[in-house]
Amino acid sequence: MKRVMAKSGRKHFNLPGRGHDLPFSDGVLAGDTLYLSGRIGLDPRTGRAAENVEEEARLMLEGFREVLGKVGMTMDDIVYVTVYCTDLSLFERFNAVYRTFFRKDYPARAFLGASDLVLGARFEIQGMAMKRTSAAKAAFE
Repeated sequence: MKRVMAKSGRKHFNLPGRGHDLPFSDGVLAGDTLYLSGRIGLDPRTGRAAENVEEEARLMLEGFREVLGKVGMTMDDIVYVTVYCTDLSLFERFNAVYRTFFRKDYPARAFLGASDLVLGARFEIQGMAMKRTSAAKAAFE
């Protein structure tokens, strides 16, 4: 994983093997907050969106989890996500997969319709995560 520490105190993260020189970072850590770029569920064999809806959602969320793991966070550290979807009739099928990635409470979320997404994706997710301090954890437990 490539890490760049900017003068601003922000750390920029890119997962290895991304295969593209795209003009964005997979994540930016600013203080205790991680900003996660949009992710789609690409089939590693084809480089396109997975053909199966549930597989595409799973691959997308696994990629999100991988970025979180690079800074010592988990899916439970996510506070907000936006999900873009090209077919809103897939809402329940997406939710069935999404639920399996969280242990307890879900982050705040928006689920929005989009006419098209890159590489033929049906879903794209972006979000923010925050490392919990001991005091903050105690307040919620």
